[in-house]
Amino acid sequence: MRFYAADAVHAALSLPALADAIAQALRDGVSAPLRHAHSISRNDSLLLMPAWSARDQGAIGVKLVTVFPGNAANVGAVDACSTPTVNAVYVLFDRHNGAPRAVIDGEALTLRRTAAASLLAARYLAPADVRTVLIVGTGRLARFMARAHCTGRNVERLLIWGRNPERAQSLAAVLRADALPAEAVDDLQRAVSEAHIISCATTATAPIVYGAWLAPGTHLDLVGGFKRNMREVDDAAVRSARIYVDTYAGALAEAGDIVDPIERGVITRQDIAGELGDLIAGRVDGRRSVGDITLFKSVGTAIEDLAAAQMLLSVTGAA
Repeated sequence: MRFYAADAVHAALSLPALADAIAQALRDGVSAPLRHAHSISRNDSLLLMPAWSARDQGAIGVKLVTVFPGNAANVGAVDACSTPTVNAVYVLFDRHNGAPRAVIDGEALTLRRTAAASLLAARYLAPADVRTVLIVGTGRLARFMARAHCTGRNVERLLIWGRNPERAQSLAAVLRADALPAEAVDDLQRAVSEAHIISCATTATAPIVYGAWLAPGTHLDLVGGFKRNMREVDDAAVRSARIYVDTYAGALAEAGDIVDPIERGVITRQDIAGELGDLIAGRVDGRRSVGDITLFKSVGTAIEDLAAAQMLLSVTGAA
């Protein structure tokens, strides 16, 4: 059995290649029951996320996750000495005989697969010519979302907004060191109106981005909220968008940005155009016009975790 620390995970899993691996997993078929989400306290959660391949030569995996938004690392873009918001471990088993094959740093796996899934969705939903990307949030995931949405694009401006301007400046500096054209911004409304892709990676419980601010043709990427009481965008943004989700099961059970508007009659279940697997398979259209506002809501799925874990073993010669 192999053990993979965070550095090994980050080194092995390139975001474009992982996006391809997730797409292949969606084509091949993976069983992924709705994750178990348990409230440990008002804000803290324990998540259990199992999945297994349809094929005998595949794998079985489960991720154990704790989410503690009050941890110190959540309040700064870079703070290696602090405990992060999300702590996790992933365990991979052989699909044929059930033997354990690997224990993997789950936080690194989660950061990578979340960003890769959004990169995959954006291939179908983002405008063709993306020059300005806005990242809303300054936690650990924000850096990976920035990298994902700049991959393969001629991005001229990478805007970073956070509730704390100093942390936005800190994250922008880190991204500039990664050779990305990052700058911290204070005026969120203006940044939203100028961006072609807006990626929200926050734990907000009230809307931060408003539909009235959106320009035609914008792609909204919502990855922060994973509970019904979490909202990153308002009703107007949801109502104006062509909506896609990572999975129906997850979004309709856990995504506040989807569930809340449905329960109050702002949108209906039928307003969701499709899930990520539908886009990959060509069962639904992606962006249909230059002026479309598109929205991808991701709460995370164990399908992505399993794809990432299997890719990790393959890249490192342990498959």
